[in-house]
Amino acid sequence: MVLVESDSELSRGDPAPYFELPAAAGDTVTLDDLLSYDAVLIVFTCNHCPYAEAKVEELNHLTETYPSLAVVGINPNDAEAYPEDSLDRMRERVSADEVRYTAYLRDESQAVTDEYGAVCTPDPFLFNRRSSGDESQFELVFHSRIDDAMSPNEAVNAYEMRRAVEAVLNDEPIPLTETPSQGCSIK
Repeated sequence: MVLVESDSELSRGDPAPYFELPAAAGDTVTLDDLLSYDAVLIVFTCNHCPYAEAKVEELNHLTETYPSLAVVGINPNDAEAYPEDSLDRMRERVSADEVRYTAYLRDESQAVTDEYGAVCTPDPFLFNRRSSGDESQFELVFHSRIDDAMSPNEAVNAYEMRRAVEAVLNDEPIPLTETPSQGCSIK
């Protein structure tokens, strides 16, 4: 395990890079499939990293609490080297109701991960849907940690992503400074 800090080149206002990835639920999900949501939280995550595992319940909470937010987990890790991160294991976790995100996707080639510039698990990106005429797209509004517990065994004192999501969904400025997430390097 190599601990790294998030460092994407995406900036506020940048459009979400497009993706079309297989989902643990058995289908394929594209970015366009999420345009019915007001916002989308894309989190590069996995099954084996203790930093990512420590955030599963909070991501489930966000999914269940905010119906106009799509929570999308994208697992980019090498499943041969880390069998726990295979699509089959992802499907098992979704079927067992351990992972209840809007979508849990597999980025086997890591092409999408590279487009976002994700480097660790978890690495969260919050996008707001913007419409212009007949077209809608998601624009980056917040690239920061999920909460202030930076180690798996730390207690959470501030649920930062909740506050950011609430601000976005209420069309208010996000009242937080971005703090890079940290976790295991993407394998």
